[in-house]
Amino acid sequence: MRFEVPQFIEIEDKIIGPLTWRQFIYLAGGAGTLIVLYISLPFIFFVMFGVPLGVLSASLAFHRINNRPFSIFLESFINYTTKSKLYFWRKEQEQTISSKSSPQLPSEEASLPSQKRTLTALAHKLENPTAD
Repeated sequence: MRFEVPQFIEIEDKIIGPLTWRQFIYLAGGAGTLIVLYISLPFIFFVMFGVPLGVLSASLAFHRINNRPFSIFLESFINYTTKSKLYFWRKEQEQTISSKSSPQLPSEEASLPSQKRTLTALAHKLENPTAD
């Protein structure tokens, strides 16, 4: 029995003319906002606010960075700029995790560094799974 495997599942369907649904929504939202700005603001303010808004709307609809939509790039950029970039290494947490998981070690292995002791304990556990 033959089954047809879907091809090109990552390509969005063209819904409205040559545009996908997402492209149409970005362009229609940008155009609607530009119309409201044109009606409600003086021309100089319309140009100051309308041009960046039109560029944003067009780039959300059509521009791709590294073969990914501009909206994903914009979301990543906003997350990067707003979230903390300072990371702390907490040694206490790692020691408590490794001490809970390691079984009783033989006396000759007690002098090894903690990482080697943990690996040795795991090796013993693998060799003798019923020793626990």
